[in-house]
Amino acid sequence: MSTTVKQLRAFVAVARTQSLAEASAQLHVSQPAISIAVRSLEESLGGALFSRDGRQLVLTPEGAQFVDRAQQLLHNWDNTLDAVQQRFQLQQGQLSLAAIPAFAMNQLPDLLREFHRQHPAINIVLEDIVMERVVNAVQEGRAELGFSFRPDDLGNLVFHPIATDRFVAVLPAGHKQGKRKEVRWQELGAEPFIAMNRGSAVRRWTDAAFAQALDPGAKPRLLCEANQLSTIGRLVQSGLGVSAVPSLCRAQMESYGLICRPLSAPIVAHEVGVLTKSIGALSTPAQAFLALSTGKSIDSAD
Repeated sequence: MSTTVKQLRAFVAVARTQSLAEASAQLHVSQPAISIAVRSLEESLGGALFSRDGRQLVLTPEGAQFVDRAQQLLHNWDNTLDAVQQRFQLQQGQLSLAAIPAFAMNQLPDLLREFHRQHPAINIVLEDIVMERVVNAVQEGRAELGFSFRPDDLGNLVFHPIATDRFVAVLPAGHKQGKRKEVRWQELGAEPFIAMNRGSAVRRWTDAAFAQALDPGAKPRLLCEANQLSTIGRLVQSGLGVSAVPSLCRAQMESYGLICRPLSAPIVAHEVGVLTKSIGALSTPAQAFLALSTGKSIDSAD
């Protein structure tokens, strides 16, 4: 027979009051229920916890030794329940996020600011890493939510779309193409081009766009490669060349005094969203942040 929390509460109340009547009033439970709970606990433990001394119930030596431990067990139980309830109520807890740098630098700060305003007690851990590592972070459980472009292969992950991102040309101030509403990839390829590093998703997409836009066998005038979008912006700012980046970075590039124009022929667009393992596997803070990010209510039963 297993011991229950109700049995421990009944035992501790009787031990404190030495009276079934007072324990009953304290716990708002009938005297027979208190008596049954104590008797069941004694049967489970294999011996008497109380002996009668007139009308009072007196602890046996075993009962006296057990009462402190029972009180500690109840204290730990109540603290554990309180901690879980606080997590469900977003009064404490931790949220782990991973995000591609373009999202982390340009879109995530406003989301984090609003989330912190609503839930100031939640501690946030953030990794700003390349797309492939965002996917790995969510798959391996290091991050509950991963902000990224939609991967070609989702595997066991779920993708929650936020928006569709279109690539833009990044031009230095005063550039002749800056007067146009759109820039063609072929025109961009004729300029000294500053590219993202090989192996990145942005580089794969720009290479594919140039392959489609340029004449067979022709290649863009690659000037240099960089690992960070901020570095690309500074190099364009210095007048070394032009570049192409996701429109996620538009505000960042314009803050450097650069001109951004939509790219066409072809239009390169990709969904941006949140990667998760599944809705049901998310903590309450993660569900709240996912709802804030997507603008949709999250049903944890999905």
